[in-house]
Amino acid sequence: MSGAREFNLDADEEMQDFFSAIADELQKFGISRAEAVARVNDAWAGQTFSPYPDIACHESPEHWAYDFYYGEPVPYWDPNADRSKWRATPPPPADSDAWTLPREQ
Repeated sequence: MSGAREFNLDADEEMQDFFSAIADELQKFGISRAEAVARVNDAWAGQTFSPYPDIACHESPEHWAYDFYYGEPVPYWDPNADRSKWRATPPPPADSDAWTLPREQ
């Protein structure tokens, strides 16, 4: 499928690569690529990004992954943080435009 992109966000190719790096980090939580991409698309739906490096790049892909997975900032960098209360947010609804990749069973 020529010209298709994982991310339905209005951004240049370098920013698309940045989004991909966030999805890579999200997959470390054990979710599928499809869900990782959907979480990025959902979190930034409707936003327009400047050419790379957009201001979003002031935070690392790891930072955004934790934010998009847990729905709020968590002190992931702190080895003494109490992770027992961290709860993942649900993925975007099944009928959301955020899902651009086929979901795995």
